[in-house]
Amino acid sequence: MEKLEINYDKLVEKALKHVVIEALKIAADEGLPSEHHYYITFRTNHPSARLSAQLLNQYPEEMTIVMQHQFANLMIGETYFEVDLSFGGVPQTLRIPYDAITYFADPYAKFGLSFSNSEDTSFQNAEDELDESPELKQASGAATVISIDAFRKK
Repeated sequence: MEKLEINYDKLVEKALKHVVIEALKIAADEGLPSEHHYYITFRTNHPSARLSAQLLNQYPEEMTIVMQHQFANLMIGETYFEVDLSFGGVPQTLRIPYDAITYFADPYAKFGLSFSNSEDTSFQNAEDELDESPELKQASGAATVISIDAFRKK
């Protein structure tokens, strides 16, 4: 008889991804309350990710989007979400699979989750990183793409 082992890391990562999905549902249903805004880093090279060739060329491995004031048509699917953002004044639709997300943060709430998206999953609450990162100042105007380095501990 094969010995069954429970992979608690995967169970916890799945539960934490559900937190991200629920936060996105709030934004889709009610908009973002107060000064809440989301930083979402995702792997652009994920097989189910959909973004323009221009963005994929510019960000071949991963990119970070900011969802604050100027996003539209946020649609929450079972395995992905879609959102319209403007890049350089050009509106574009992105389809981001939940499995492609490597980082989610709401700087206003001083909340963040990091996902490794590998067999050896790990994550962390990123409150300290949000407090220390000058790159996470409140965005204004059009959607902003920022470097993943803004989220890494120095």
